[in-house]
Amino acid sequence: MGQKRVIVVGAGIAGLTAALSLANRGLGVTVVERADRPGGKMREIEVGGAKLDAGPTVFTLRRIFDDIFAEAGTDLDHHVTLRPAGVLARHAWTDGSRLDLFADRERSADAIGAFAGAREADGFRRFQAEAARTWRTLESSFIRSAEPSVGGLVGAVGLRGLGDLWRIRPFETLWKALGDYFKDPRLRQLFGRYATYCGSSPFLAPATLMLVAHVEQEGVWLVDGGMARLAEALAGLAAERGAVFRYGAEVRSVEVTGGRASGVTLASGERIEADAVVVNADPAALASGMLGRTAAGAVPKIDPNARSLSAITWSLLAEAEGFPLARHTVFFSDDYAAEFADILDRSRPPRSPTVYVCAQDRDDDGTAPGGPERLFCLINAPAIGDTHPFDATEIDQCATRTFGILERCGLRVTTRPDRMVAASPRDWNRLFPATGGALYGPASHGWKTSFSRPTARSRIPGLYLAGGGIHPGPGVPMVALSGRMAAEAVTRDLAPGLASPLTGSRRSGSTAPSPKTATPGGMSTP
Repeated sequence: MGQKRVIVVGAGIAGLTAALSLANRGLGVTVVERADRPGGKMREIEVGGAKLDAGPTVFTLRRIFDDIFAEAGTDLDHHVTLRPAGVLARHAWTDGSRLDLFADRERSADAIGAFAGAREADGFRRFQAEAARTWRTLESSFIRSAEPSVGGLVGAVGLRGLGDLWRIRPFETLWKALGDYFKDPRLRQLFGRYATYCGSSPFLAPATLMLVAHVEQEGVWLVDGGMARLAEALAGLAAERGAVFRYGAEVRSVEVTGGRASGVTLASGERIEADAVVVNADPAALASGMLGRTAAGAVPKIDPNARSLSAITWSLLAEAEGFPLARHTVFFSDDYAAEFADILDRSRPPRSPTVYVCAQDRDDDGTAPGGPERLFCLINAPAIGDTHPFDATEIDQCATRTFGILERCGLRVTTRPDRMVAASPRDWNRLFPATGGALYGPASHGWKTSFSRPTARSRIPGLYLAGGGIHPGPGVPMVALSGRMAAEAVTRDLAPGLASPLTGSRRSGSTAPSPKTATPGGMSTP
């Protein structure tokens, strides 16, 4: 019958993972990517002669990648250098208060006790226990499910698990649930930020997202040389296994013949035939017809009002003084509810934003490099980059407010115009069309949204899906899993003799099939 041929559209982390898995199983893989390098949202840009991460900056659940590299017969540590972070993040408020969270849970509890009192420290311990229970309840019954459904979830947990399923409070918002553990509004604000890890509002996202706290406790890792090294390692390994990469190759349409995906046509007019096509893109791009009118029927149409958050970012080479930055620092706005009301109004950036700063030259000790350092600053913004201009005047006004928040918290940032690159939802929409700049697919607002994300198999036979808009959702580990599960679906359909159930982490000892997980580790958001 000959070698089965698969085209992977997009060399983001999901596409790279799919390509590696498929090539490792002996299928003929061609990856077409319109950019000139791999990574997708895992971008690296040059500012003032220095290279900066300008996309995801937080790496969690390394065991997911341990498994991906092990499946390819190698070890993650042979390809990238990872160091565990002792300080997960530093947090600051305009009243001068500060709080660090640590990889050591009890050290975090002690810090919270000193920050807000013994009752809040006890609340933190109860919150962490609930986050762990939420993880255990959902890990195999929903997170690892290739085709999640309400009935499937209830059936998977069985009668004994129904109590735990009810106790994770899927019908409550994260913000409301946090009130059961924390009375200090600063702590509710801090832990409410976990909703933004999947581009959502803590006032609308389900309480189940508290499981992100448990995932963070499993470890946050620093990638030597920047996050782009991970994308390069995946691409290099996939190429070693036989995958062919074609950069600067934009896809005009996914071709469908006889009701089945049969290849792609490039913008140049070249047609590439295939037995299957994996699309690593936001489902909105497919649904809008950007990959062809026929392929638009592969997924449901996306309501622009259901989009996740976008962002305005500044990549800087700058002097930073007056505040002891950690690798990851969050500077909170004075009114979280007003901030998200502005974002959800979908007409402008927030007037008083929370600011995330990644100091890419600092480690746990927070020692400044001496002289200008690499900073990546981010605020959440509405995904309206396809309808709102975000002109230079508005971005300058937004920068004034953003860096004003930093100054009120004690951080003075000094740079020059030639050492700063800004990106708005308009830029993100240009890079990832039809999204409005949404960085996480659809928002996770309400309990039903968890069951409404497309899965690996689309409505069109032979057309498979991967990426942050696909189940299990956004975040570096999760998009990798979506790519791996797309590869498994392709293999089962085209070459079932090569298929093998995906196993859980070798570190955890899990042997459950098709590992899927939560949503941390993506584009870092405050």
